[in-house]
Amino acid sequence: MPSPASPARRAFDRLTPDESVVLGEILRRETTGGILLLVAAIAAMVWANSPASESYASLRSISFGVPGVVELDVAHWASEGLLAVFFLVAGLELKREFVTGDLADRREAALPVAVAVAGMVVPATVFILVVLPLGGTTSGWPIPMATDIAFALAVLALAGQGLPTALRAFLLSLAVVDDLLAILVIAVFFSERVAVGPLIGAIVLLVAYAALQRLRVHAWWLYVPIGLGTWLLMHEAGVHATVAGVALGLLTRARRDSRELRSPVERLEHRLRPLSALVCVPVFALMASGVPLSAEALTGLAASPVAVGVAAGLLIGKVAGVTGGAWLVVRLTRAQLSSQLGWSDVAAVGLLSGIGFTVSLLFSELSLPGDPGSVETAKSAVIVSSALSGVLAAAALRRRRARQPA
Repeated sequence: MPSPASPARRAFDRLTPDESVVLGEILRRETTGGILLLVAAIAAMVWANSPASESYASLRSISFGVPGVVELDVAHWASEGLLAVFFLVAGLELKREFVTGDLADRREAALPVAVAVAGMVVPATVFILVVLPLGGTTSGWPIPMATDIAFALAVLALAGQGLPTALRAFLLSLAVVDDLLAILVIAVFFSERVAVGPLIGAIVLLVAYAALQRLRVHAWWLYVPIGLGTWLLMHEAGVHATVAGVALGLLTRARRDSRELRSPVERLEHRLRPLSALVCVPVFALMASGVPLSAEALTGLAASPVAVGVAAGLLIGKVAGVTGGAWLVVRLTRAQLSSQLGWSDVAAVGLLSGIGFTVSLLFSELSLPGDPGSVETAKSAVIVSSALSGVLAAAALRRRRARQPA
């Protein structure tokens, strides 16, 4: 704990020029990805609620792959294949942040890590507290835990131009830690009957990948088979294959050598982020967002304990968790909020973090298996609640801009 003579640390303070450049590149890619994500989600909902809805269901059920090795339907290729790239980028981003970025200083990292934990634990708790008295299943507790960074940054770009860059960086750091915690939840709670042999094989390939990184090997033709093999063995082991993406990202070297312009983490993130944001996540949204949204279906959400729990978790739990967690950490560490910001700005980030979407849709499928009706209801609640969170966050950000123009 700092002594009375120690200068108070500033929470969400200004970024260095290098950090601002990295953040600017990420914001541009994720904002564009967020817009494509929105288009894909709307297209899926229109398609699934149109007279051609059978063709949507047929497309999702088409199976393909390598006979005798792996064959999945389109919906599972989207959730386990394409999202593996999304989580690989998340792993790379996390490695960069913790080694050379904003989270390299443990004292600075404590805030977004603690707030991310609170921003996931509180919504899950709210879900359980809401669902239990209503007699619903509590197995959907992970659904309101996630934050969709692409959607959140798209809303921030459209409505929060006056918001200081440091708070945008805080939202990004929060979402990165959120992604790591989400993948830990997937690995711990949604790995079915782990097969030891394939798991050992995946670990061997991960060790080989780490060794090649340490030896400064740059041969892509070695890394691609290792990456694909790790994904396949994780899948065969019964571990959700997206775990392979995060593991590979965290094992990638983040410090550049004297002769390198960019580290392997930076190079790989630069190459894969457009693929993740512009292709993988929108295609997953197209395959996962096709749920009934008729007036009758929307009315039925109010009668579903799971839907009410998801809405309460995203709309109330996220704001309470993020804002309360930030206040508690600042209070306990005696840090001071940046002079550029007010607590209403932190609450606006809490509203933005209530945009669950991508990972929340994935959690809907993982936590409610064998019950298509509940899965569709949960997905509908995620879509409606995420949209409401986005609208409320945009309103809060626009009000701030009108009050304190940039």
